[in-house]
Amino acid sequence: MPAAEVGYIVAQPADISFKAEAAGRLTPYRSADVRARVPGIVQRRLYDEGSDVRAGQVLFRIDPAQLQADSSAAQAALARAQAEAANATANAARARKLAPGKFISKNDLDAALAAERSANAAVQQARAALQGAQINQGYATVRAPISGRAGIQQVTEGALVGQGTATLLTTVDQIDPLYVEFSVGGNELTRLRQAGDGGGSSDITVILPDGSAYAHTAKLDYAGNVVNPATGAVKLRAVVPNPERLLMPGTFVTVRASLAEQKGAFRIPQTAVLRDAQGPYVLVVDAQGKAARKGLPEGRQEGADYIVDGGLAAGDKVIVSGLQRVQQPGQPVKGVPADAPKPAAKQG
Repeated sequence: MPAAEVGYIVAQPADISFKAEAAGRLTPYRSADVRARVPGIVQRRLYDEGSDVRAGQVLFRIDPAQLQADSSAAQAALARAQAEAANATANAARARKLAPGKFISKNDLDAALAAERSANAAVQQARAALQGAQINQGYATVRAPISGRAGIQQVTEGALVGQGTATLLTTVDQIDPLYVEFSVGGNELTRLRQAGDGGGSSDITVILPDGSAYAHTAKLDYAGNVVNPATGAVKLRAVVPNPERLLMPGTFVTVRASLAEQKGAFRIPQTAVLRDAQGPYVLVVDAQGKAARKGLPEGRQEGADYIVDGGLAAGDKVIVSGLQRVQQPGQPVKGVPADAPKPAAKQG
């Protein structure tokens, strides 16, 4: 039998990036709930729903009448405490003057000094109560905690809020930049980082729902260290600029990233990889012109190629076509480069 003709490629090691493509979802960079921190009636809404607001901008006003009354009562309590403290201080001063001449008993001196200390403590307590009342009065003016896009109002004018719980008034989301969250298989990512240098590019391309690539490049800023037991995946997150406000939180997109790099890996066609009980392997044309088996470690598929980081040597002639003509390893074969042009048929 003549030697079976097979096509081969020459295996050469190279540094191959691990390119992952996964579904992702856009989320706000920051999101803050705007709540009523004091009880009262909502008087006015002072922003346009869905508009951009800046940090500190007034969003709502709550009726401050009761809060003003509480502040005034605290101010009066402070004045009373200060008057009582002044009286106690004067009594303590007189007691100190009389004590050296034995004109006052030791118990009366101690009582006067204790009354002075108690009065001064009462002043500090009243001052703190006034400060708290003034802070609560300031909460009647509800301001944006962060800059971003304000959402729809959750209550209307005339509604009673803050009665027992901090009532949600609206939310503010920062949408420039945005986060894009996605996941990559934990086992695959771990194996790639062990085989490679753990590097790769932090640049990530965002593919929009219409299939077009987003104009701005995202930057990887977080890679989880815990594998989700339900999905077997690791959570990753990137920051994507959104200066034109074209992207909206909640949108599902596709992300393409290079997360690691394999040093000295081999790229061979997926069709050249065979499997048996021992695992994946390929057939190569050895120096004697025979088909030889070479076992491979588990690799990964990238498109139509199989990426493997061992099992081959530089210069191996991996058979990629005509495999059906090879009955078993050791069979003589006639190897030709797979990309060599075929001779033209002779004209009769």
